[in-house]
Amino acid sequence: MQFIHLPQCSTCKRAEKWLLENNIGFESRHILEDTPRPEELKEWYLVSGVPIKRFFNTSGNKYKELGLKDKLNTLSLDQQIELLASDGMLIKRPILVEKDQILIGFKVDQWQANFDK
Repeated sequence: MQFIHLPQCSTCKRAEKWLLENNIGFESRHILEDTPRPEELKEWYLVSGVPIKRFFNTSGNKYKELGLKDKLNTLSLDQQIELLASDGMLIKRPILVEKDQILIGFKVDQWQANFDK
């Protein structure tokens, strides 16, 4: 299982702490040093079943600087995926990738429900 995160992000720190406290093994991946490739993002999007917009860090500075709130709907799926892959700061974090399950962002209830299966 991959835990894709930004080490200094407070939400990512909480998520990592939760994983450790629950004895859930994971492989750590720094979102800026090893930014997800377009192929990975597309696969995760397809597996997740959520809108591509959920993969964007809509509260991030980069998202706001680029004015993506208004531009995103004008871009094709492939263009949005390429944009995400161009800068790890555009990607919502953390992302937990496990075979057929993708969790985006950290919500304790959602993560707990996933591991209680």
